[in-house]
Formats: sequence, C-alpha cells, structure tokens
Amino acid sequence: MKPIVTVTNMFPEAALEKLGAHCDLRTNQTENPPPAEDLKKYASESAVIVTYLTDKIDRDIINCGENLKLIANFGAGFNNIDVAQAIKKGIWVTNTPGVLHETTADLTWAMILGAARRIVPSDRFTRENRFKGWQAKMFLGGDVYGKTLGIIGCGEIGQAVARRASGFNMRVLYCNRNRLPAEKEQQLNAVYTPLEELLRQSDFVTVHVPLTGQTQHMIGKEQFLMMKPTAYFIHTARGKVVDDKALVEALKEGEIAGAALDVYENEPALTEGMTQLENLMLLPHIGSASHETRDRMADLVADNVLDALEGKTPRCLVPSWKE
Repeated sequence: MKPIVTVTNMFPEAALEKLGAHCDLRTNQTENPPPAEDLKKYASESAVIVTYLTDKIDRDIINCGENLKLIANFGAGFNNIDVAQAIKKGIWVTNTPGVLHETTADLTWAMILGAARRIVPSDRFTRENRFKGWQAKMFLGGDVYGKTLGIIGCGEIGQAVARRASGFNMRVLYCNRNRLPAEKEQQLNAVYTPLEELLRQSDFVTVHVPLTGQTQHMIGKEQFLMMKPTAYFIHTARGKVVDDKALVEALKEGEIAGAALDVYENEPALTEGMTQLENLMLLPHIGSASHETRDRMADLVADNVLDALEGKTPRCLVPSWKE
C-alpha cells in the first residue's frame, strides 16, 4: 500500500507527475483553501501534506497527524505552520529556499519603479480615456537613478535587490541581523547602516526580513516619521512586519511620498483606507509568481516529499528543525 500524499491546493503538473509514481497522491485542484476540518482529515490520513501559506497548520491539525512524516510548504515562508509543535511530534517541516529570490527581487524593482513613476494610476487614467494630451505637471513622480536605496534584511532577496541597484547608480544602505562579510559588502557596493539612519537617509526603503517575534511590527508610525517626505516604501516580505494602519496614516498625511505592497498585515484582508490611496500600489502576493520560479519551487517540494518517503532527512528543513 502506497503512502498517502495530500496536496492542499493547485500544484504544477510536472511536480505532480514526479510524485505520482511513489505515492497515493490526493489533490485539491480548486484554488480554494481547505477549511480546518479538511486539513485535520488530511493530516490524519496522510504521510505527507503539501501546504500553502493560506493553510494555517496549527497545533490541533498537527496533533491529528499520527502517521504524518512531513509538512512540505510550497513557499519560502512557513509562519503559517506551528513548527514548534511539529518538532515536538517529530514531524519534519520544509520550505522552498534558494529558488525564488531573483524573481522576488525583479518584482521589488517593478514596485520601486511603479511607485516612483506612478505607473498604476497613470495606466488607469489612460484606460478611462482621460488622457487628452501632454501636460507639464501630469503624474509627476520621483527619479530612481542616482538615489539612495535602503534595504532592511539583506538575505538572498535583499542581496538580489542590491545587485540590481548598480544599474541605477544608486547608493545602497542595508541593515541586517548580522553584518555581511566585507567582501560581500564590496560586491554589493552596500554600506551597513543602523535602521534609524537607513530610514532617515533613504529615498527608497524596501523590506526583506522574515516574520519573527523581533520583526513583527518593526516598521510602524515611529519609523515612517523618520523617513523623508519624498521617500517611497516597498514591502514584499511578510505582512505583519509592518503596521499597515500606520502606513495608511503616513501616506494620508504626506509623511512619505508613496508605497507599494505585495503582502498585508491581515492578508488577504486590506486595511481600511488602502484602496482609496492613489499613492499606494497594491499587489496580490505575487513575489514569486513567474512560471519558471513556481515550477522550480514545486520541483523542490517534490524532492522534499520523496526524501521523506524514502526515510531520508528532507533537504530543505526549516531553520528551527536544524537547530
């Protein structure tokens, strides 16, 4: 009898084929996140469940997994899973590191340029047939070339963002839990800077930290007040790193010039007032959303699943499992 592997949402076909020969594969191909009762059922029946950030895998669900070997998250993040409880139960937890940073960095730059040059409202204005000819003050934005970029969190994604800044002749500041080696700083042309000073000096601030007890709401009212009134704020990390209500107020009051978000504090819900702001770009969590990257992520998930089914330690255990 083959072990049961349950995939909780849509999943690339090539990865499903890779898994199919090795297990009793059960899938939910509806794009509708399963309710908690279904997740409990999956956990109780399966050797492996492949989960999404939209699946809250809490203590109650994990405790149903009497024969569960692995929770394989389809994404770099894993704050949707009670990892501590999984460890306690001896259930491996994996994610998909190292395959989506370049794609997320691409999107970050699209957001930097889009926010600075007011691309979304300009597009909407034109589609509404309101464009009647060139005007000297129509949709004035901010320059990017030659400005200062502040990167909060300089891991794989932050470093990929920094590399792209050289093409815009930007001064790059970064803050990180641990300072990068001098050789890496030189390669990136990046200067290690305390958070407060980074916020004060940067024309563009972009966030790339994981969600932890230390980073939750690390950017709020106090931090926005430190920023230049001409500065732009970009967020593609984890929603709860930022106090979204404080961001809305900062944009309304002109404390910063604009912002672009791909993640939200109470995702998928938006904070009141967001949709009325013309200086705020709102994206539906598409940081890794390229065909190539999602396929690479799915392939890595499949490798983790096959490792577990073969009794081997999965190759992409989340950090807590490695400690």
